[in-house]
Amino acid sequence: MTDLTPLLPLAREIVERCSAANLMVATAESCTGGLVAGTLTEIAGSSVVVDRGFVTYSNAAKNEVLGVPADLIDRLGAVSEEVARAMVTGALDHSRADLAVSITGIAGPGGGSADKPVGLVHFASGRRGMPAGHFTHVYAGLDRSGVRLASVDQALRMLRDLI
Repeated sequence: MTDLTPLLPLAREIVERCSAANLMVATAESCTGGLVAGTLTEIAGSSVVVDRGFVTYSNAAKNEVLGVPADLIDRLGAVSEEVARAMVTGALDHSRADLAVSITGIAGPGGGSADKPVGLVHFASGRRGMPAGHFTHVYAGLDRSGVRLASVDQALRMLRDLI
């Protein structure tokens, strides 16, 4: 089990600031499996901020739930900048949220390649009506839980920066 406790102060800050600004949040998560939404909803009062979380672990879910084009996934792979951007756009298009973040990556221990190593994670964040931002990082040397926890931390920081 992943310990989210160190991330709760950041989640609390996001919930408080979004609440004060009357902003709602959506998440589109793959390798984190809903941990970003789960961290936000650990905070009392998050129900006025968190609209929904999309856990789109499979390629089919990314396509069916978020509208990520299947040919995009086929051409570039699910772990790519373009898919992360399409996921955040889909989260905004399929929710009432003002802000969204997406995460797609390879948490390991398997599944990596020379081009896409274990620990590679692509993030996108967006605010309704504005272009999505992108960030990528390779969390080398971390185990599966470590990659997921570091990814949740990065996603929360990106959300905070959107407020």
